[in-house]
Amino acid sequence: MTSSRLMGNCTEVTQFILLGLTAVPELQTPLLIMFTLIYLLNVVGNLGMVMLILLDARLHTPMYFFLSNLSLVDIAYSSAVAPTVMDEFLTGYTVISYNACAAQMFFFVSFATVENYLLASMAYDRYAAVCKPLHYTGTMTTRVCACLATGSYICGFLNAIFHTGDIFSLSVGNSNVVHHFFCDVPAVMALACSDTHLSEVILVFMSSFNVCFALLIIFVSYLFIFVTIMKMHSAKGHQKALSTCASHLTAVSIFYGAVIFMYLQPSSSHSMDTDKIASVFYTMVIPVLNPLVYSLRNKEVKSAFNKVIEKAKISM
Repeated sequence: MTSSRLMGNCTEVTQFILLGLTAVPELQTPLLIMFTLIYLLNVVGNLGMVMLILLDARLHTPMYFFLSNLSLVDIAYSSAVAPTVMDEFLTGYTVISYNACAAQMFFFVSFATVENYLLASMAYDRYAAVCKPLHYTGTMTTRVCACLATGSYICGFLNAIFHTGDIFSLSVGNSNVVHHFFCDVPAVMALACSDTHLSEVILVFMSSFNVCFALLIIFVSYLFIFVTIMKMHSAKGHQKALSTCASHLTAVSIFYGAVIFMYLQPSSSHSMDTDKIASVFYTMVIPVLNPLVYSLRNKEVKSAFNKVIEKAKISM
């Protein structure tokens, strides 16, 4: 950090200017259409998944309880960003108030962290289903599921309060131009005219802890799962166990791949343009992929969907 930045005059900022994804005018309309379609697919796909789980009694199990929460969270953290993105494509940039920027950061960080812990809870659920099938109903009780889901939300909101409070306690004033399409933590932190070293350390530490703790739960759960699968003598048992975990493993790979690329790298290696591309992926694309992953690779979801379609045809 240069001395001029530390010694620069800090003025009170009441609003920020988000530069958006691209400054090329010819791309604004095509990107607006594309991102609007992606967001609509996200809302329709995830709400459809939630409704399917609610309507089909066969899906009233712990696995689908967590999946319905995952779908709601996908809609929530994408919705924290999508309206701003649409506005940027229409105008070329977006002016956002100080409080609105803080609120956007809070809700995005909250629900992204909730998804992190929900994926870990789902891994534990898969461990109980594969490794202790006879005790599954006694292990994954309604109370246990509710505690795991509630804990995920509490961790998400506490993490967001911590990060948002820390970032917006910094003196921001060298510039109010955010080189991003939403108020992400690193992008807003870059505007600070006070020393951000401690905040950078806190960001990396907290992000690393949340991600690594959840990944540890997932890794240990799947270690036990794979050991159990290796002990199975039936090929059918192998296939059933693997199909049970395939969707979750795919969702985990997509989510954590983007998170690790985005946040768990030194600030010196950050490029705003690279960060924007990564951010598009985890704010807009991942929420669309999750319902597709779980619907295309899951026989129970396909069966429930076909059942709903058949009922609709009969009622017409």
